[in-house]
Amino acid sequence: MKALITAGGHGTRLRPITHTQNKHLIPIANKPILSYALDYVREAGIREVGIITNQEGSEVRDMYGTGKKIGLSITYIPQEKPAGLADCVRIAESFIGGEPFVFYLGDNIIVGGIKRFISEFYTNKSNCHLVLAKVPDPERFGVPEIKANRIVRIEEKPKKPKSDYAVTGIYIYDSSIFKAVNAIKPSARGELEISDAHQYLIDKGLTITFSEITGWWKDTGKPNDLLEANRLVLDNITTQIKGKVDKQSQVFGRVVIEKGCEILNSNVRGPVIIGKGTRIINSYIGPYTSIERNCVIRDSEVEYSIISEECQILDQKIRIEASLLGKSVQIIEAKSKPYTNRLIVGDQSIVEIR
Repeated sequence: MKALITAGGHGTRLRPITHTQNKHLIPIANKPILSYALDYVREAGIREVGIITNQEGSEVRDMYGTGKKIGLSITYIPQEKPAGLADCVRIAESFIGGEPFVFYLGDNIIVGGIKRFISEFYTNKSNCHLVLAKVPDPERFGVPEIKANRIVRIEEKPKKPKSDYAVTGIYIYDSSIFKAVNAIKPSARGELEISDAHQYLIDKGLTITFSEITGWWKDTGKPNDLLEANRLVLDNITTQIKGKVDKQSQVFGRVVIEKGCEILNSNVRGPVIIGKGTRIINSYIGPYTSIERNCVIRDSEVEYSIISEECQILDQKIRIEASLLGKSVQIIEAKSKPYTNRLIVGDQSIVEIR
């Protein structure tokens, strides 16, 4: 079995962060989102991985290379333009060949990996195995209509969903999916919809099976989704303190403090992860915060936030909460109003706050 993972698109709902960074490389608990997908397929015993990338840019290739360092063999498959998920499958046919494969949307994170879904695919002798999750807003997703424990129809982003299930970003196929993606026509928005490909398989009488995710699953398409995914991952960390914590500091709960960190006269209340070389001085770091390497936080309070590498947060009188900061952001004391404490800031920015 092979794996096909998406890492393209332009992440418009995550701007300005994605103006300068591929959304699949945004850190969740100090690890790129895409790394979770790669870990899951490796844990499932898959070694050959195709990654769909944008035609322009080399960020993903620059980070993962051939995949050898992480125990994978990676082939990069550029998509000329965003033309739908079914188009991602279509352009990967020569890479996949006649093998079954996992199609994984690289901005999705789940708990527990994908082994059991692959097992069910083989046990049920499926042509297509879909992974479903109950969601409060199914109109955002492909939605299955289920009768007698069978999927009879799938509709993409319906105005009136037929169920409260979403088809998540994990699909397992045999080679019959290629007939589907080459047969369907673009939708009204000009894309080849994966839901239309699934409906083609249903209409042709092929075997479509499904599993329900019993834990959590997040599609990290919006800033709030990223913060929630960060929270869910941090809930599962175990304490590791490799950096320096001075006697004037207090550390509570599950906390990862990596080598080279300094915690000086500060309180850290987990779950929290703090990357290499970061310095926390006279500050409070609250639950569900991840801080990447080489940051400085001084005389400030941060909670429920994602702070990317080499950021500085200095002399802030108002707690920063539910915020997402790109690389090398500076938040420094301002000389004039307005005040604010909710931030979504792109790379290389400087924000002055008083």
